[in-house]
Amino acid sequence: MRLSRIALAALSGYLTGTIPSSDVAARLASGGAVDLRAAGSGNPGGANAAKVLGARWGYGVMAADIGKGVFAARAGRRLAGDAGQHVGAVAAVVGHCWPVWNGFRGGKGVSCSVGQCLSTFPAYFPVDLGVAAVAAAGPWRERAFVATAASSAVWVAGATLWWRRSWPNGWGGRPTAGLPLAAAASSLVILDRFRRGRAA
Repeated sequence: MRLSRIALAALSGYLTGTIPSSDVAARLASGGAVDLRAAGSGNPGGANAAKVLGARWGYGVMAADIGKGVFAARAGRRLAGDAGQHVGAVAAVVGHCWPVWNGFRGGKGVSCSVGQCLSTFPAYFPVDLGVAAVAAAGPWRERAFVATAASSAVWVAGATLWWRRSWPNGWGGRPTAGLPLAAAASSLVILDRFRRGRAA
């Protein structure tokens, strides 16, 4: 019964992640004339939506993608408790990056993972935003990948520290081993998407 609930949390999270927020924004903004997978950077995410469709649409896509991570984690928690929230959140990142409905051509998962962090690790969320801002401002040539790698490493380290010290975690619940494991899993998915984007 427990495994079936976790599997349901995973399925629910994946399907939530596949919701094509950038495609919806492109249809609303251009009447279907713009395909974000063929315009700008070719990435169907908030940054490319902002570049191609305008800042307002880009922020809207980012907010929707963050919401997908939050919803998947909350739904997973209702279905299967602590393990379910982590499985659901990671599955949403996977679904966002590799949506079955679009030939497994999705975004990079960063905004969705922000929703994961906000829902499962709220105590760390302000730190995560600060680390991301500092990393993105650094003088690196390949800034996006380096900033993401740095943010991911600190996220996993922070999750491990919170779990080992049993520090308070707000509405995210008591930190368990699932916290760093889920952070690491989502980070690996996101970094793989960045690596594939650089190689393309």
